[in-house]
Amino acid sequence: MPDRILVVDDEESIRDIVAQMLTAAGCVCTQAGSGMEALALLTSGSEFELMLSDLMMADLDGIGLLERAKEKCPDMPVVMVTAVHDISVALDAIRNGAYDYLLKPFEREQLLNAVSRALENRRLKVENRTYQMNLESLVAARTDQLQETLEELKRSYDITLQALVEALDYKDQETQFHSQRVTAYTMAIANRMGVPKEEIEVIARGALLHDIGKLAIPDSILRKAGKLTTEEFASMKEHCYLGYKLVLKIPMLREAAEIVYSHQEHYDGNGYPRGLKGEEIPLGARIFAVADTFDAITNDRYYRKARSMTEARVEIKRCSGTQFDPQVVAVFLEMPDSIWLDLRREIERQTERAAYSTGARG
Repeated sequence: MPDRILVVDDEESIRDIVAQMLTAAGCVCTQAGSGMEALALLTSGSEFELMLSDLMMADLDGIGLLERAKEKCPDMPVVMVTAVHDISVALDAIRNGAYDYLLKPFEREQLLNAVSRALENRRLKVENRTYQMNLESLVAARTDQLQETLEELKRSYDITLQALVEALDYKDQETQFHSQRVTAYTMAIANRMGVPKEEIEVIARGALLHDIGKLAIPDSILRKAGKLTTEEFASMKEHCYLGYKLVLKIPMLREAAEIVYSHQEHYDGNGYPRGLKGEEIPLGARIFAVADTFDAITNDRYYRKARSMTEARVEIKRCSGTQFDPQVVAVFLEMPDSIWLDLRREIERQTERAAYSTGARG
């Protein structure tokens, strides 16, 4: 497609000569006899790859036209043409955005060289912008693709985590669905405390996997109905560290591993395995401790029957500042029983649906 050039000069004879030279070189020329006429063409939507403009014109001079043209057609280079042999005039035109400057009278080759350079400059600018746009689109597409991959990876991790927890449930039927319930309770408390969504996701994984170390604890200890001996209790306490080592091997779960390691720590420093105190204990573990105790009290265990939610609240309040973080306890006590009942029912419904789906596939 031939280059379209707008030739602006208030002398018709000069416009004709310039247009003839450029037409002979394969360009398509449009002439304008004044700055205002040229501006009207640009405003009307006519497109040009280049504008050649006289500097001295009556109604709108070349500098004025240049400034207006740059606003309307920023990609169009402008070559100023004038008989004024003053370097300051040339510099002023360049400072205002002109690509080049031609002095009258000029030879045909001078004109064609100036036009060729200006058109090449425009072409490179357009190509660069197109490249940048394509690059941005490519980066955006790759970013979306990476995000989808990460989300898929997270889903895969979550499925794997769920499988690990189900394996623990099979090992310890008495506490079946405990991990799912305590995870839901922990997330509810964290959400009420205003914990950021990303952090809640980490806390949820830690809560779900908190007892994973019990897979390494002998059944004779795990299912014992009576009180554990000193040696048995020491073995049971190992599940925090064993779970931590297991979870830590998965890069995506390193932050969650800290919750697994710390979920039996007490706010006053009398917990285990490291005797952490106060804010030395990760926030997720402090929140989990309240949710875990609430679930433990309100469900049957080998060694006792379930107690009421009211009794659980009284016990958790009693241990505020010793076993539990007072701020977490305060938030927990503000939350109505209906929240825990609704979460419990939802977990039971999900479990039933999962069991039905598995049975249907079998």
